Amino acid sequence: MNKQEFIDKVLEAESTLYHVSKSILIHDQDCEDAVQGAILKAYNKLNKLKEEQYFKTWLVKILINECYSLKRKQCSTVSYEEYFEFDKVDDKKDYSDLYLAIQNLPERIRITIVLYYVEGYSVKEIKKILKIPEGTVKSRLAKGRKLLKIKLEYMEEIYE
Repeated sequence: MNKQEFIDKVLEAESTLYHVSKSILIHDQDCEDAVQGAILKAYNKLNKLKEEQYFKTWLVKILINECYSLKRKQCSTVSYEEYFEFDKVDDKKDYSDLYLAIQNLPERIRITIVLYYVEGYSVKEIKKILKIPEGTVKSRLAKGRKLLKIKLEYMEEIYE
């Protein structure tokens, strides 16, 4: 894969990279840092990509690792209030109820939901990306749907 092909494939995956990073990290700046770090690592390790057809999946794996790495580094420096800053956002009107409900899911379930429903990955692809058994992917999706239903019904009751 040459430099231009790499750039083209990264640009194709841009929205996926943002969605995946946003499902793990809170702040947009952290998402940008993680995406940028993942792209750099992918470019430097391009020779380790065995099959070009799996480039996007490979890049998403790198991004997830980068997000968790960034999160671990920040863990000791982030205050409790800052960590839960999303709940304090005054501009929640700018977000859909579904987005807010997804953001409030437990992280492991949230990333699975985003990969499956937002990005369209199959259960088998998610299994490879997250390095978890297929049954775990399915149970996280089922639990995520159940939690989303409860959260959305609750939000609906509040607005009535």
